[in-house]
Amino acid sequence: KRKNNNAVREQRKKLRDQEQLEMVQLEERAMNFSPPSTAVGDGSTFIFDTLPISKLTAEGLKRAKFQELTEIQRKAIPMGLRRRDILGAAMTGSGKTLAFLVPMLEILYRERWSREDGIGAMIIAPTRELAVQIFNVLTKVGRNHSFSAGLIIGGKNLKEEQKRIVGLNIIICTPGRLLQHMNETPNFDCDNLKVLILDEADRILDMGFKSTLNAIIENLPRDRHTWLFSATQTKSVKDLARLSLRDPEYVAVHDKSETSTPTKLSQHYLLCELHQKIDFLFSFLKAHPNTKILVFMSTCKQVRYLYEAFTRLEPGFRLLQLHGRQNQFRRVEIFEKFLATKHAIMLATDVAARGLDFPEVNWVIQMDCPEDVATYIHRVGRTARYESEGNGLLLLLPSEETSMVTKLREKRVPIESIKVKENRTLATKQKLQFLCFQEPEIKYLAQKAFVTYMKSIHLQKDKEVFDVHAMPADEFAESLGLSGAPKITMIKKSKSKNQNQLPAVLSDSEQEDEDVEEGEKQDTDKPDRPKNKADRMFNRKNTTVLADHYAKLVDRSDHLDGPVSDNEDEDIFVVKRVIPVEEGVDSLIEEYQPAPKQGRRQQARQRKKQQKVVHNDKVLFDDEGQQLHGYGLKSEAEVAQEEGPLAAKIAERMQRERAGVAEHDALDKQEAKQRRQAKRLKIRQREREAM
Repeated sequence: KRKNNNAVREQRKKLRDQEQLEMVQLEERAMNFSPPSTAVGDGSTFIFDTLPISKLTAEGLKRAKFQELTEIQRKAIPMGLRRRDILGAAMTGSGKTLAFLVPMLEILYRERWSREDGIGAMIIAPTRELAVQIFNVLTKVGRNHSFSAGLIIGGKNLKEEQKRIVGLNIIICTPGRLLQHMNETPNFDCDNLKVLILDEADRILDMGFKSTLNAIIENLPRDRHTWLFSATQTKSVKDLARLSLRDPEYVAVHDKSETSTPTKLSQHYLLCELHQKIDFLFSFLKAHPNTKILVFMSTCKQVRYLYEAFTRLEPGFRLLQLHGRQNQFRRVEIFEKFLATKHAIMLATDVAARGLDFPEVNWVIQMDCPEDVATYIHRVGRTARYESEGNGLLLLLPSEETSMVTKLREKRVPIESIKVKENRTLATKQKLQFLCFQEPEIKYLAQKAFVTYMKSIHLQKDKEVFDVHAMPADEFAESLGLSGAPKITMIKKSKSKNQNQLPAVLSDSEQEDEDVEEGEKQDTDKPDRPKNKADRMFNRKNTTVLADHYAKLVDRSDHLDGPVSDNEDEDIFVVKRVIPVEEGVDSLIEEYQPAPKQGRRQQARQRKKQQKVVHNDKVLFDDEGQQLHGYGLKSEAEVAQEEGPLAAKIAERMQRERAGVAEHDALDKQEAKQRRQAKRLKIRQREREAM
């Protein structure tokens, strides 16, 4: 036994020494490795087997059928293996996910990372769908490693995540959920973190995630490797300083290329009016039933309205919707359905614009103008993925065309104009109006779609492209099926920015609670600011999204003098009579004398008087109609005079009652005695039978 134990120990020692030697050799190969220099698009190939990576990672890549490296992978992976900070920029669909997953796995492997070491790598993505996609790729590539990985995103059970997150080595998360765990989960720390990765880094570093990311960075160690990847990479010194990057390597494989979008992507824009967009979209989808199309819109309400309306019109193609208002399980289900379906149309907001890899998407239609060129590139990048072909179409309004097309061409986006034959466009206006008339839910969604779209235009920063006052509101509302444009509260911008600014648009959406009235001109004219929610509610003038035509249904017959003004439908009180000054208003004021205030004691006496109860007498009549006194009550004196002294009567009554009680008591005792005797007889009879 001792010899066997010694042999096992020696064998284990040899394995440990061999592993240590392999780690040292792998580290040296990685630090000294330099890929062969190749030009973009020269046709040369470079496979994963030539990389200085472990056998576990190489086998995972083979099983996942990853063989050749793309340009971004060829340049970024060796830098990651050398433990350098990276700023990676490449076109959409160029393989950025593997460019950071492979070196991340190798660094943890060379560090011999285990469950007891805690969190070693953290990947932050701006959307849940992108985090799910990265997690799926990681499970394929890193299946042979012993690391524990977890998907930490919103919409899942927080308590279950808190139980499992402590034992994870790799975390793939969204910023909000990660910060929630940092604040609420006990024993959650990232003190041993080795690698921090930001996918779609420009989106995470912008104003939407600024405060969240700053709070996350404060909880992370400075001694770490930081990698940033995106199709539109940031070079801001402030952003890089926030992340504590140390001499980062900027990897941009397509900076010198002629275009900033894939070469096999055909891009066009169509000039049309706002009220013609729905007709064109419906006609285009009907004309391409056997294709895979992704349609981007500005707001969730637009997506939901067009999904519900088009579904009821029975277009003959499969329709899906994806937006941020859906719960997590529903979003994942729709995401997987669109991945697995060969022919389908998905209406989506910008939650599907970044990083998601949808295979074989034929068309990307941007129904609303994107907020900037970076958003356009990410949207249109959902098609023409990795050497496949695709088509992109952008719908622009006349007020948006000049500025937006100029900005796109400045960023090396080749886009050309096309025209559509009007006689081939299907009209949907009357059908949508019928739907809104027939179903109040559709009408409500149409109103919300109108309001949220107008608000999104108003909130855009680039006023050269977006002008809310150039929008034909009435025609747009009619194209949605409404008989009139819903009312939108008007506010003025800050006077410090522009004194002559026209009123801006603010919707009554769920996110806005305070409305500023249009008539404010000076600080002295402003009403007192409401102090609580109740005051704000009562100060509002227009708390609904109902259209102007609804006000015509209200009966205004009580207006006796003069026409009804346009703003009168917003008032609570209506003037019925106007008294001119010449007709003696002073006399009316003199006649009116307010009642003197009463004290508390006087008010209490008055209430007591009002509370006095008057007993009613019941009146009976005989057959001849003569009044009878049926239930009149007699006084004690009258009873004593008629029947004698009351004390004697009471004593006599009590004596009779006592005698009756004693008699009933004797009967009850006799019945109880008989029951006991009968019971004893039954018991004796059973005993005799038993003997």
